[in-house]
Amino acid sequence: MTTTHEAGPETNAGQPVVPPGRLKVFLGAAPGVGKTYRMLDEAHRRTARGADVVAGFVECHRRRHTEAKLDGLEILPPAAHEYRGGRYTGLDREALRSRRPQVVLIDELAHTNVPGDGRHPKRWQDVEDILAAGIDVVTTLNIQHLESLSDVVEKITGVPQRETVPDEFVRRAHEIELVDIPPEGLRRRMAHGNIYPPERIDASLANYFRPGNLIALRELALLWLAGRVDEALHKYRTEHGIGDVWETRERVVVALTGGPEGETLIRRAARIAGRSAGGELLAVHVTRSDGLAAGVSHAALAVQRALVEDLGGSYHSVVGDEVPTALVDFAMAENATQLVLGTSRRRRLERFITGRGIGETVVALSEDIDVHMVTHERAGHGRLLPSRRRTLPTSRLIAGPVAALLLPLLLTLALDRMRGTLNLTSEALLFLVAVVGVACIGGVVSALIAALTAALLLNYWFMPPIGEFTMNDPDSVLALVVFAGVAATVAAAADRSLRLSRRSARATAEAETMSSLAGSIVRGDQTIPALLQRTRETFGMDTVELVPEAPGTGAGTDSGRRARGEADRPLVVTAGPEAFLVLRGRTLPSSERRVLAAFAAHVGAAVERARLAEAAAEVEPIKAADRLRTALLRAVSHDLRTPLAGALASVSSLRNQEIEFSAEDRAELLASAEVSLNRLNRLVENLLDLSRLQAGALTLDLRATTLEEVLPAALDSLDLAPEGGPAIDVQNLESVPALQADPPLLERVLANLVGNAVRHAPADRPVLVTASALTGRVEIRIADRGPGIAADDRERAFEPFQRLGDRDNTAGLGLGLALARGLTEAMDGTLTPEDTPGGGLTMVLSLPVATAAAGLIRPIDLA
Repeated sequence: MTTTHEAGPETNAGQPVVPPGRLKVFLGAAPGVGKTYRMLDEAHRRTARGADVVAGFVECHRRRHTEAKLDGLEILPPAAHEYRGGRYTGLDREALRSRRPQVVLIDELAHTNVPGDGRHPKRWQDVEDILAAGIDVVTTLNIQHLESLSDVVEKITGVPQRETVPDEFVRRAHEIELVDIPPEGLRRRMAHGNIYPPERIDASLANYFRPGNLIALRELALLWLAGRVDEALHKYRTEHGIGDVWETRERVVVALTGGPEGETLIRRAARIAGRSAGGELLAVHVTRSDGLAAGVSHAALAVQRALVEDLGGSYHSVVGDEVPTALVDFAMAENATQLVLGTSRRRRLERFITGRGIGETVVALSEDIDVHMVTHERAGHGRLLPSRRRTLPTSRLIAGPVAALLLPLLLTLALDRMRGTLNLTSEALLFLVAVVGVACIGGVVSALIAALTAALLLNYWFMPPIGEFTMNDPDSVLALVVFAGVAATVAAAADRSLRLSRRSARATAEAETMSSLAGSIVRGDQTIPALLQRTRETFGMDTVELVPEAPGTGAGTDSGRRARGEADRPLVVTAGPEAFLVLRGRTLPSSERRVLAAFAAHVGAAVERARLAEAAAEVEPIKAADRLRTALLRAVSHDLRTPLAGALASVSSLRNQEIEFSAEDRAELLASAEVSLNRLNRLVENLLDLSRLQAGALTLDLRATTLEEVLPAALDSLDLAPEGGPAIDVQNLESVPALQADPPLLERVLANLVGNAVRHAPADRPVLVTASALTGRVEIRIADRGPGIAADDRERAFEPFQRLGDRDNTAGLGLGLALARGLTEAMDGTLTPEDTPGGGLTMVLSLPVATAAAGLIRPIDLA
């Protein structure tokens, strides 16, 4: 099983950058499934196609079939490191940087590096750097080393997993290939001695490699990779605008209202999702002022969200005026196969009056999605009447006038049978109650119709003389007018109260959505892709894009839109200067666009933060250059003037015709001028080399170089005092092999390091220069017995124009160590300071041993 992901080259501030390398991971359920063997097979396949492949670090574990696969591949010598008395080998990052192949094989991605052997504690972090340098990496990984599954594997096998890799890093791989083998086949391979040596076979088969453990690990690997495949499928469906449900796996969406039935629905949906391997549970809450949002409890939603996450599901919140449409749109966007709803909490009378509810509407809209209506203890026990929207639905617009005519008639028939039991006042109050009920159903207009009908019936049937409309009596007329006025006033007040309740509920829903967004930002989901994904999910859109300019609105574009229909027109929302959100999908009502504007503001703020960070990153090199320029001017004003003044004084004295110099004095003046000019020449050369190094314009001639031919020239170039200064003791140069370096630059590095040691060493203690070979590298040590450098100041010592502890501030610009480290790193070496035993400072210069690859002339690659 293989998954792939394509990524294009990135840009920074409009400038092209080196495209990152591609990562391929061979994933296995357990050791011994054949990951390394498949990786080497992949290397041979790429080599046959002409790719430059190097085996950077491959662990064969003495498996003969795997070792045979190394034949024909270039192998990078491993780096050796000592730790707590032991000797360990690992990836030689410096040699890899020098070799710079197209593809490198790095086994065991989760491996922990030997402490102190490099920049990163974990191998996957080294791989991250290698990818950033544009080198493709092929690696291996076992499922138990994924960070999200380490605790699960420990429960299954009883073995704690101390080496883990973040899932997010592995998911970024361009290709993940599962190396699969049935458990019995793996156990046979173990029994035949193809995995572990004979003394470990019985214990392994009885513990970690038990059949149950291997089955569980295999299932974990398959399910994790299936999730990775699902991400690729979702991306493909989105890019190609595919809205139909593809039943590739069971996805169960459960609709939550915030009511007490939520936990019942969640557990039922979890059982449905658990019936098939790889089933996924998604809980969704629609925030709006009616339907599912009626009677919402935020505390209950928080509890239900926690339950969903405990059951391995995910919680989502979307905005929608039409709850059924919002639910179905969300389910289709997530490629859901089943939708779980609770049966209606409305009473029978309410369902009769208001028509079909959300469940029936969802069933009608669901198309290929199966809908489960789950009964619960709150079914049929909701409020008598639902909250209404700003405009009444058609069913209630019809039901209101009908109720305005029928309810007074039915009440009249009931009171006629009870004639003589109640007085006129009680009968009038009952009619008033009927009018208020009609107002709740159909609004003010229906209430006025009911009030008029009730007044006429009350006058005809219950006010003397009974059976006649009496309008001559002023008291009767006043009573009817007051009754109608009171009925209309009460109806208007009830209608207004319901409208205000709807507005309050709507505001609460919007506040809940914004609170959820703010919470996600606080939890760290504030990156622009995360905000765009949340916007798409919340508003149920097909796609949400962030573009630097709004789509064109020319005449041709408008005519094309009219030809396609308004439904295809994208919604464009301004998120800030040169930042626009383009949403494609359903049409959003104005109430939801207010919330969308807030989302756009968050996206705009994130874009602005990204721009500021980018601007700050661009300014930092300028600030560094400015600091360097300022320090250069300050140093040049003094340090270049000193040798120049000495040479000028000597030459001026020699040219003075009025003074007669002896041959000895003339020779001394000439020597002084020569020393000053040589010092001036070295200072200028250091400045030029440092500037070329920082600009990346220094060309290297790397070839096999021996210390015997370089070190004497470096020592001869130093202005060493004939007496009164420390001696230089050179040892063990003959025993080391040739190293790969640029001879003139190595001479400059050694001269700077030895000169720095001589300046700080006491006169009676010699400077020691030694060399030794260690695992493909040569280490040159220059040790002095001077005051040394404090640990906190050691990195500062390699900055330009730093002269920490110099006793003579006229000795130079403070460029020696900065230039030495820069030239060393350009030659794929390292320069690190250490304490000299007994006091002082030791500079350790490490360079690779010369190989067949030496002799290359190439410019420095500072990337």
